[in-house]
Amino acid sequence: MITGTFRQRGLVCTDHVVEVPLDHARPDGPRIEVYAREVVTAAKADADLPRLLFLQGGPGGKAVRPASRSGFVGRALDGHRVVLLDQRGTGRSTPVNRRTLARVGGPAEQAAYLAHFRADAIVRDAEALRRELNGGRPWTTLGQSYGGFITMAYLSIAPEGLRRSFVTGGLPTLTGTADEVYRLTFDRTLEKNEEYFARHPGDRGLCARIVEQLRTRDVRMPTGERLSPRRFQGLGLGLGTRAGFDSLHFLLEEAFVDGPDGPELSDTFLAGVHDATSLAARPLYALFQELIYAQGRATNWAAERVYRERPEFHLDGGAPFAFTGETYYPFNFAEDPALVPLRETADLLAAKDDWPRLYDLDRLARNEVPVYAAIYHDDMFVPREFSLETARAVRGLRPWITNEYEHDGLKEGTAVLDHLLGMAEEDGV
Repeated sequence: MITGTFRQRGLVCTDHVVEVPLDHARPDGPRIEVYAREVVTAAKADADLPRLLFLQGGPGGKAVRPASRSGFVGRALDGHRVVLLDQRGTGRSTPVNRRTLARVGGPAEQAAYLAHFRADAIVRDAEALRRELNGGRPWTTLGQSYGGFITMAYLSIAPEGLRRSFVTGGLPTLTGTADEVYRLTFDRTLEKNEEYFARHPGDRGLCARIVEQLRTRDVRMPTGERLSPRRFQGLGLGLGTRAGFDSLHFLLEEAFVDGPDGPELSDTFLAGVHDATSLAARPLYALFQELIYAQGRATNWAAERVYRERPEFHLDGGAPFAFTGETYYPFNFAEDPALVPLRETADLLAAKDDWPRLYDLDRLARNEVPVYAAIYHDDMFVPREFSLETARAVRGLRPWITNEYEHDGLKEGTAVLDHLLGMAEEDGV
């Protein structure tokens, strides 16, 4: 159903909403809404162009909102209508957060509800959208990061819906556990720390001073919530992106001001830390961070378990300070006001041991959909070791392995998508 259309800066944007079952195995059960924005250039608004579905990274991230014809979306618009899907639970799709989940019931009911928000359900939502928009014709997908995980599920569940697929920084392990993934990502995060502190050697001592302040004082962010040493440590999430080193350094260089009793953490710094670490806008990112690897077994807070195995990251003073990366822990659900009401729900999800498989290995081995994937050699979030293994396991997948980009290479401009489209052109696809 079309809910609105508007024009801006040479683009025509059309809003679509489809109603889908919460549980696709129960089509007569509760239903939710899924939203997507279709974008086309004004010059080609009436043209019968093929559609490209963009699968956003995450988990739990809403689709990009392009304000002009620029970047990778602008490049995709050269020959497509681009469909920007807000995956279930995000953006303008029926939202998931502490307020909406409170209407679902208690922790047990919330966990049962959220069990239907993984990649397999997103694929089936996309198929419902494709049938409405594309008249049953297959379309192209572009999956960034977690969008690549969804792509592998799409190839496993409904390959007939795909004409071709592009993946950037998002070939997941098909069989590995969250523990196995985190052991590699902790290694990569440590490497990024060493690179960062080699560039900004004074920041390591500065971080130690900040941790000492947080350990010995009751430091509050502008929102009133306490800033703990481990929450501060989570600023390392940005080390896996191109601009992350600079933004982190610029934040740290304004950490201290002279207060009435000596140096204290500045409001500028504390506001920046809050903005970088709050999950108010995307609670699913924390809830599902390790559940995206759960197939037939419980994760049982894998990130916390692996963190405790790694003394290099411990904050007891025995090792030089190091930031952590894309990991969430029980303490996040005790400290972040957006997550605190969901703590019991998160525990139940972590203990759930009957997650269905997301990937059909036999079907992927017989895949007939052309797939072109950028694998970033130094990716901090999606380990190249597993990406290469998956590239070998999926028939017809052509990888492009590069160390020129970080995990967010797609967003830097048009070069990454240019390269992948060029590979497809070489193959006549």
